[in-house]
Amino acid sequence: MATTKKKSAPTTKKPQNFLDAPINKKLSKEDKLKLYRMIVGIRRFEERSLRAYNQGKIGGFLHLYIGQEAVAAGIVSLMEENDHIITAYRDHGHALAVGMSMNECMAEMYGKYTGCSKGKGGSMHFFAPDKNYWGGHGIVAGQTPLGAGLAFALKYKGLKGCAMAFLGDGAVNQGSFMETLNLVSLWNIPVVFVIENNGYSMGTSLKRSSAGENLAHRADGFDIAWEVCDGHDVFEVREVANRAMKRAREEMKPFLLEIRTYRYRGHSVADANHEKYRTKEEIEEYKRTKDPINLIKSQLLADGTLTEALAKKIDQSKKDEAEASTKFAEDSPYAPREEIQTDVYWEVDNDADNQLKGTYFFND
Repeated sequence: MATTKKKSAPTTKKPQNFLDAPINKKLSKEDKLKLYRMIVGIRRFEERSLRAYNQGKIGGFLHLYIGQEAVAAGIVSLMEENDHIITAYRDHGHALAVGMSMNECMAEMYGKYTGCSKGKGGSMHFFAPDKNYWGGHGIVAGQTPLGAGLAFALKYKGLKGCAMAFLGDGAVNQGSFMETLNLVSLWNIPVVFVIENNGYSMGTSLKRSSAGENLAHRADGFDIAWEVCDGHDVFEVREVANRAMKRAREEMKPFLLEIRTYRYRGHSVADANHEKYRTKEEIEEYKRTKDPINLIKSQLLADGTLTEALAKKIDQSKKDEAEASTKFAEDSPYAPREEIQTDVYWEVDNDADNQLKGTYFFND
């Protein structure tokens, strides 16, 4: 069940079945199937990405979102026209949730020119400005002041919207995040910080790395409203996140939302010790009782939205889509050599009037 700070957050009693929450009762059958397709699609894309990485097709790091799919899917489903989203390096799930294609995402990880960042960003730097999606950032907590900046721009322009800034449980201990909390509270900035607390940051358990029972309690020091909820049930995520986003939009105030979730894999695929700082039994227990796919599937089977046959068809469709994305990536070209000097500074790429003087980059 969700835990609410009574002083500054709503105290509405939570329903046992989150499908019965008002925000979820508004969902049509197709809306619920869309959530199911998204959660399944993220899982199948991540699994195919892992295979490609192990085959040596993807270089650098690969931070998988397997186990956390309901968080991105649930929150993105609530976004409105003027809402924006920014996240950390575990960004594939958020990218797919906002509508980025598997093709452009897989090609980016392959370092191909058809990737969303022309193959220059890789796994940690997916971007889609046309979808109000601002990355994918490799610096721990570096996206949090940027998320505050997005929200500040909304307020400055008089737009009714909010910025969703995702971060991990390890990032809450960074000074930049603390400084950002102070500013957004002082200036009443409509940003919602979402802590995806998967329990282990890079490889150290939460109990050994962060003081306090709830990470969200830190909002108290900045007079910011907060809530804590579980992240395996997409309908619980929607019910709680809706309040946070609504408060940000309508009251122009920040919110700190801690969502307790879990990742099945290591911090990255290169994390070979992920079964040494936690047990196989722990991982299997979460899969058995709280797997996001199994949970939404059972909920939608129970209410008649889904059938076993349709579930099987959706699953195969997403597997096929993920497989096709690897072929697209393999068949795509690498960027031409001259691209090495583009997309570094906006001013350079848009110097139509030749205003820039001097020597820069690799010129003699």
